[in-house]
Amino acid sequence: MKDQKFIGAHVSAAGGVENAPLRAYEIGANAFALFTKNQRQWQAKPLLQSSIRAFQENCRRYGFEPQHILPHDSYLINLGAPEAEKLEKSRNAFVDEMERCRMLGLRLLNFHPGSHLNQISEEECLAKIADSINLAHQQVPDVIAVIENTAGQGSNLGWRFEHLARIIELVDDQERVGVCLDTCHLFAAGYDLRTEEACQQTFHEFDQRVGMHYLRAMHLNDSKIELGGLVDRHHSLGQGKIGWSCFEYIAQDTRFNGIPLILETIQPDLWPDEIQSLRDYASGVAETK
Repeated sequence: MKDQKFIGAHVSAAGGVENAPLRAYEIGANAFALFTKNQRQWQAKPLLQSSIRAFQENCRRYGFEPQHILPHDSYLINLGAPEAEKLEKSRNAFVDEMERCRMLGLRLLNFHPGSHLNQISEEECLAKIADSINLAHQQVPDVIAVIENTAGQGSNLGWRFEHLARIIELVDDQERVGVCLDTCHLFAAGYDLRTEEACQQTFHEFDQRVGMHYLRAMHLNDSKIELGGLVDRHHSLGQGKIGWSCFEYIAQDTRFNGIPLILETIQPDLWPDEIQSLRDYASGVAETK
């Protein structure tokens, strides 16, 4: 399994989480991401046992393993919130998200780290985020908290490798924390990915400052925004400011084997073609674009 590429997309769970594996299978994926509840609401109905059973059965039927499925938490959650009420609400919601993952038999939960909202220092916000992870770990076993790097928009933290490293440093159980690197966010934050040499430098820096062993997943997206623009605007692969060299590099580098590589590109009708292009690069049959 570790010598393979696991490529998919963030698919809809409309009609029930059990539909997500079917939609991933239909686009030729062997990995996928999903929301286990409405990502823009605080509250959600509990998962039905029938949905849980159907989800797990569909995953088995179509060959999706738990380590290649990347649930994403609600966009409302801010684990570094400066206000006590919002922080408590976010932490409770995060625990609920982890519990939903555990009930589905999944191992990962992808989340945006948090924002200081210009009300507290970066260091205090990073400490709150780590404390939030520790509290969730204490309440829900097994599930790994996977921190997604951000584009540096507004007061969001997690756009520098140093932010990710500091959160991990403050987490008690470092076996249950990891990182999801989003290529669009990396580029917007100022990490160049436009050439093979640039990719080598960026991922070397990540390894030095955070550690490749913490990389649990990736989001593969091109960027509508120029390098260092600090704005999160995804594009289809090869159609943005990053270009195909980055995705060819990731497809061919064995360090990115065995983890979910998830498309969040803007044209779902292109997902089957994008997945196949990445597979062709991985197998060496594709020509450089």
